[in-house]
Amino acid sequence: MNQRSRLNLLVVQILMISLMAALFGRLFYLQIAAGPKYRDAALSIQSRDVVSPATRGLIVDSSGVPLALNKVGLAVTIDRIAIDKQPDKGVAVMKRLSALLKLKYNDIYRNTRLCGELPKGQRAGCWTGSRYQPIPITKEADPDIAMQIVERSDQFPGVDAQPIAIRNYPGVAGVNGAHVLGYVGPLTESDLAKDDGKKYFRSESIGKSGLEIMYDSYLRGKPGIRTLIVDRKEAITAQGQNTAPIPGDHLVTSLDARLQAAVEVALADAVKRGRANGYTSDSGAAVVMDIRNGQILAIASYPTYDPNAFEKGLTVKQASDLFSEKKAVPALSRALQGLYAPASTFKSVSVIAAASAGYNLNASYNCPAEVQVGDRAFQNFESRSQGTMSLKKAIAVSCDTIWYRIAFDEWLRDGGLRPKSKPNDYFFKAAQSFNITQKVGIDLPSESSSRLADRDYKKSWYQQNKDFYCNYKERASKAQQTAFLILLAKENCVDGDKIRAGDAVNFSIGQGDTVVTPLKLAQMYAAIGNGGTIWQMLVGKAIVKTDGTLVKRMVPKKLGTLTASKATLDFLHGALREVVVSGTGAGAFAGFPIPVSGKTGTAEVFGRNFDGSLKDNTSWFASYAPSNNPRYAVVMMVSQGGFGASTSGVGVRKIYESLFGVKGNKIVPGAAIFPNGKPPTKLPKISPATKPKVAP
Repeated sequence: MNQRSRLNLLVVQILMISLMAALFGRLFYLQIAAGPKYRDAALSIQSRDVVSPATRGLIVDSSGVPLALNKVGLAVTIDRIAIDKQPDKGVAVMKRLSALLKLKYNDIYRNTRLCGELPKGQRAGCWTGSRYQPIPITKEADPDIAMQIVERSDQFPGVDAQPIAIRNYPGVAGVNGAHVLGYVGPLTESDLAKDDGKKYFRSESIGKSGLEIMYDSYLRGKPGIRTLIVDRKEAITAQGQNTAPIPGDHLVTSLDARLQAAVEVALADAVKRGRANGYTSDSGAAVVMDIRNGQILAIASYPTYDPNAFEKGLTVKQASDLFSEKKAVPALSRALQGLYAPASTFKSVSVIAAASAGYNLNASYNCPAEVQVGDRAFQNFESRSQGTMSLKKAIAVSCDTIWYRIAFDEWLRDGGLRPKSKPNDYFFKAAQSFNITQKVGIDLPSESSSRLADRDYKKSWYQQNKDFYCNYKERASKAQQTAFLILLAKENCVDGDKIRAGDAVNFSIGQGDTVVTPLKLAQMYAAIGNGGTIWQMLVGKAIVKTDGTLVKRMVPKKLGTLTASKATLDFLHGALREVVVSGTGAGAFAGFPIPVSGKTGTAEVFGRNFDGSLKDNTSWFASYAPSNNPRYAVVMMVSQGGFGASTSGVGVRKIYESLFGVKGNKIVPGAAIFPNGKPPTKLPKISPATKPKVAP
C-alpha cells in the first residue's frame, strides 16, 4: 500500500470516528441531559387535563346580604368515554335520556359534542371542556328522575347524577339587579382568543356582564386540575398531578338590598304611571348615589330580565326578546348606556354660565311667551307668558324664554356665525366644567359617553355628515324629502360646522344635540349638592377572602371641581330648593317632611316609535337631599314618560320615602334604611347563610 492510499484510509477512519462521537454525544444529550424535557413533552402529548371549576365568590351588599351566590343543583351528566364504547356510540342511551328528561335528542347530542366535532355553523351549545370529565345535560334535575337514572344503570351506561354548584341571584327583598350584577356563562372561542393575561380553561364559566365580568378575576378563583395519562387508544393508563380548586374571593358592594329593591319598584311604577297618563313610557332608569364619596347605593334599569335564566339556558325566544325593540330591549342598561337630552335639568349649568357672563343672579327678568331668534320664534313651555320674575323663580317654574334671550345675546357677543378667534363660550365652558364628555368611571362595562354639542362637536359632526347633506336629494330616501328636511339639509351643508343661533338657545335649556346618561346627570347634581366636587362613581367597595382577609379596597377618585363660585352654588342651592317648595316639583313633594332640592325636565324628542307613532317627551327628575345637609343624589328618567314632575318626580319621592323611612307625610322612627344618616363604612362579615334584612 503506497503512501497516498494510507493517507486516504486515515482520513476515512478519522471521519468515521468523528461521526460516531457526534452520534454518541447526541444520544447522551437526548437521553441524559435533555431527557426530562422530552419526557415531559411526551407525557403532555399523552396527558389530558380534567378541570374542576372553583366555587365562585359571592357578591354582597354593604351589610353582607348576598346578591349573587352559589346554590347546589342536581346535574345529570354523560361520560363520553363510556357512551362512545357503545356499539351505536350512545345514540340509544341519549334517546332514552331525552325522553326521561323531556329534552330534545338533538340538543343532548350537540351538548355532548366537543366544539371541534361539529361544523362551524352548528356549534351553539357544544361542550367546551374535555371528553374525560362528566358533561352536564341539565343542572336542575328532578331528584326522583335522577334516582331512576342511577338505579337503572344498565339502561343508562355512562349517565350519572351528581350535585353541582349553580350561580344564583336569590332576589333578597325582591331585588332583581340584573343590569348591575350581570350573569355568568360558559367560555366562548372569543374569550379564549383574548390575550389579556388570564388563563382560562374551556369548561369554566366566567362573568359575562355587570359586576360579574368586571370583578371576574377575583370572583372565579382557581380551578382544580387532574391530569390523566392516556395511551394511543385514549384509554386512561395513569393519573398525573391532582390540584384542588381554590375558591374565589368575595365582592362587597356599596349597594343596599332594601334600597335597590325599592328603587326598582319605584322605577317600574313610574313607567306604569306614564302609561296610565297616556304616554308610551317604554323604559327608564334610576340612580341613587352618596354625593360625598361617589358610591352607588342603588341603580336600576327598566325593562329588565331574570339573570338566573342564563344559568338555566335561554330559549331562542328568550334570547331574541332581550334585544327586541318591541320589548324595549331589556338587555340595555338605560342608566349607563342610554343617552337622552337632559332638558330643563340642564338649566343648573345655565345658571353657572350666566353668573360667569356677569348676569346678576338676584335681578328680575322678563319671561315672555316667545323670543324671536333670527326668523324663528322660540316658545316658552306651553307658550305661556309668565311676566317679570326673579331668576330663582325662573328656575322654580322652569321658564325657557329667559334662557333663550341670555343665550342668544351671548351668541351674538361671541360673533354669531363668524365667531371671534377666542369666544367667551360661557355656556359651553360651564358645561365642560362638569366633565360631561368624560365617563363617570363606574366599575360596570359598556358605559356610554355623554355628548356635549359645543364647537368641537359641531366641527366633528360636519366632517362626518357634510357629504350626505350637500347631496341630500340623491342620498336621502323619499320619506326624508319633505320641504322642512330639504331646507334643513341645505343649512347643514352651508354652515353645519358652526354654532347657529338655534343651537345656542336650545343648548341653554338642555335640548338639541347634547345628550347625557342618567349616571352622568346624577354625578352632575351630586357635584352641585356637595359644593363642587365631581366624584368617580363606584359600585364595588372591597374584595375579601373567604376568611375575611381584605384583598383590595376600591376608593372613588376626585375627577374634577366645578368652576362655579361659592356664591353661585349657594344661589343654585336655593333655586333648586324652590323648585320643590313652590315650583314644578311642588305637587310631587307636597307635605314631604325631608327637605329635597331638585329640578324637573321634560325633553322633546324627534322621531317615531317602532309602530310609527310620534315619540313622547322624556321625563326627568334630578335631585339631592336633605337640602340643608346633602347626602344623597337621586335621579330618575322615564323615556317617553311625559312630564318630569308627574312621572319621574313622583318616582323620586317614593325612593326618598324608602331612604328616609317616610310613610305619607311623616317620618317613621327606625324605618330609615340608614338610621344614622349615612351608609355603612365598616366591611361586613360574609357568610352564604347571611339572613336577609326585612325591608321597612
